[in-house]
Amino acid sequence: MGKLKPSTIRIGRRYRANRLDEPYDAVIIGSGMGGLTTAALLSELGWKVCVLEQHYTAGGYTHSYDRNGYEWDVGVHYIGDVGAPTRTRKMFDFVSGGQLEWAPMDEEYDRFFVGDKVFSAIAGKQQFRDNLVKRFPTEERAIDEYLQLLSQVGKALSAYSMAKLLKPWQRLVAWPYLKLKIPALMFRNTYEVLSELTDDRDLIAVLCGQWGDMGLPPRRSSFMVHAMIARHYMHGGYYPVGGSWKIAESAIPQIQKSGGEVFTYALVERIVLDGDKVTGVEMADGHIINCACVVSSAGIDNTFNRLLPPAAVSKAGYGPLLERVTPSMAHLGVYIGLQETAEQLGLPKTNFWIYPHNDFDSAVDTFMADPDAPFPVVYISFPSAKDPDYASRRPGTATIEIVAPAPFAWFEKWQGTTWGKRGEDYDAFKARLGERLMQHLYEKLPQLEGKVDYYEVSTPLSTDHFCAYQYGELYGLDHDPVRLQQTWLGPRTRFRGLWLTGQDVLTCGVTGAMMAGLLTASAILGPRQSAGLLKRIFSRNSSD
Repeated sequence: MGKLKPSTIRIGRRYRANRLDEPYDAVIIGSGMGGLTTAALLSELGWKVCVLEQHYTAGGYTHSYDRNGYEWDVGVHYIGDVGAPTRTRKMFDFVSGGQLEWAPMDEEYDRFFVGDKVFSAIAGKQQFRDNLVKRFPTEERAIDEYLQLLSQVGKALSAYSMAKLLKPWQRLVAWPYLKLKIPALMFRNTYEVLSELTDDRDLIAVLCGQWGDMGLPPRRSSFMVHAMIARHYMHGGYYPVGGSWKIAESAIPQIQKSGGEVFTYALVERIVLDGDKVTGVEMADGHIINCACVVSSAGIDNTFNRLLPPAAVSKAGYGPLLERVTPSMAHLGVYIGLQETAEQLGLPKTNFWIYPHNDFDSAVDTFMADPDAPFPVVYISFPSAKDPDYASRRPGTATIEIVAPAPFAWFEKWQGTTWGKRGEDYDAFKARLGERLMQHLYEKLPQLEGKVDYYEVSTPLSTDHFCAYQYGELYGLDHDPVRLQQTWLGPRTRFRGLWLTGQDVLTCGVTGAMMAGLLTASAILGPRQSAGLLKRIFSRNSSD
C-alpha cells in the first residue's frame, strides 16, 4: 500500500469569512445529496443559499477521490430508476441542470454468492420475475405475491412521504387517510413478511440479497425500505458517467445562479439560537453567519448532539426521542488499483454480493461477536468497468471497491487520533482485515492475483474524519421498523427556522437523500410555491 497523499478531486470553493457574500436567504450545513438538492431547489426560486461543507470537497457520500493515479467513488456504487423519464431521473436532471449522464450496467446487475450457490438479479420486472421462477420453479406463486407486495408498498410511499410534510396538528387530522393509505406491513420486519410467502430459505436470501444497501439484515430491517430498494433496482443499475463526483459538480452551478455558493473546509461549530429561534451559525473560526433559515444535512446525531446547545435540545423534548434511534452499521472500504484496463482484466459491470450462508442475521451476530468469523456480507464493485469515461481519465488502469461491515467498537480505542498517523497497531489491524477482503476478490476473480498494483483500507474512523459520521455509519440512522415510525423525523424541527434534510429525514441512499431534499424544500416554501416548483421539475422531459 502506497503512501497516502491528498486527493485532487475537489469540488466547491474553499471557505474564508471574507469570501462570504452575505446576507443569505438560507444556510445549509453539509453538502451531501440532501443538502445539495435542497439548495438547488431553493435557488431555482431565487433564494441565495450558502452551503457549508467541512470536508475538502463537496458531495458527502457522492464524493470521489484519487490516489496513486487511480480514482474511486466512496459511496455511489450504482443508482436505479434512471433509465427512463421517471421521477427519480427527473429529479437528478433538475438538480444537475441536465448535465448528468447514466451508463447502464450489465443485464445481470447483481450477483449473489450464497454459500456455494450463485443467484442473479436481472434487469426488468418481467425478466426479474422469470429468472426467479426458473431458479425456484415450485415458488412461482410466492414470487408473484412478493412482486404484488412491492407494488403495494410503492403506492403507499407517496402517502408516507406526504406525512413528513405535515405539521403535527395536520398529521392528526389526516391520520384516518394516512392509516388507510399506509399498510401496516410496511413497518413489519422483512423476514417476517417474506416467511409468510415461502419457507424456502434460499429464495428469501436472494430476495434479501441487497440488504447491504440499507445496512440491516432481514430480521431487523423494515419491509418498507426493503421494498423501496428492490423496486428502485427492478429495471437495473446505472452508473454516473465520469464518476460520482459529477453529481456535486453539476449541482453547484444550479446553486450559484441565484448568487449562492458551496464552501468547503467550512466547519460549523454550532447553530446559534435566540430562545427557540434560529438566528444563524457560528463557524470554527468564530465568524457568525446570520440567517433566519438554517437547514442541517449533517445527520440527526451531529445536529442534536454536536451543533445544538444541550440545554436547548433537552428543553425542546428531544432527549427521549433521540433514545429511540440508533446509528446504522459502520463499514470497511478497500480501494484497489490495477495496471490494466477493466476489459483486459475481464471485470464485469455486475456487483458481487458474497455471503457465507443463507441465514444473514445469524451471520451478522456471529461476526459482531468474533472479528475472526466470516464477514456476513462482502460487496464488490467495479467502477472503472461501469464508467465508460474512466479510460479517458485514467488510461491503462482499472479500479475495484470492496465494502464490508465492521463494528465501530473495534476501532474505538483509536478515536481521536490523527488520520494517517493512528499508529502501527491500527495499521496492522486494518491491514489484516483488508487482506481477508482481498481473498474474497481473488476467490471470485482468480485472474487478478498478481495484478493488483495498489490498495488501501478505510475504516469507520476514516468515515468520521471525512464525512463527520461519528460512529462510521454508512446510512445515517438504522432503518428498522421503530425508526420508520418516528413522526418527528422529518424536515420540521421544534426550533423556528431550523430544518432537517438528508437520509435521516426519509430513507437511505443517494436517491433517498435527494427525495428528502425535495421534501425539505417543499416544507420551507409552503404549499403554493412548492406546487409550482414540483410542476416545473416533473413536467420536464428527462432529456431537457
